[in-house]
Amino acid sequence: MADPMRIRAQAQGDKVTVRVLVSHEMESGQRRDGAGKIIPAWFIQTISATHNGKTVMSAQWGPAVSKNPFTQFSFKGGKAGDKVVVTWVDSKGDKRTDEAVVA
Repeated sequence: MADPMRIRAQAQGDKVTVRVLVSHEMESGQRRDGAGKIIPAWFIQTISATHNGKTVMSAQWGPAVSKNPFTQFSFKGGKAGDKVVVTWVDSKGDKRTDEAVVA
C-alpha cells in the first residue's frame, strides 16, 4: 500500500483551500530498466475529494503526471472542523483514501 497523502485544508471565510501531496511512483510505461525492458505503466487514473459527503473535486490523471504529484483546489461552504476526504485509484486497481480536518 502506498504511503499516506499529506493533506492540508485551510478555511478562509466560507472558502476552503486544500493542498494534497500524493505519494505514488507514477510510471509512464515509456522508461526502461537496467536490462532494457520497458517498465510497465502504473499511474493514478482518478482522484477525488469529498466534503460532508459531497464531491468537491474530481480529476482524471494519466501517465504524464509526475512522481509524487501535488494538487491544490478550493471550494465554498466549508468551515474549520469539517473533514475533507481524498481518494485515488491507480491503473493497477490500488486505492488510497486519507482525510484531513479543515483548520
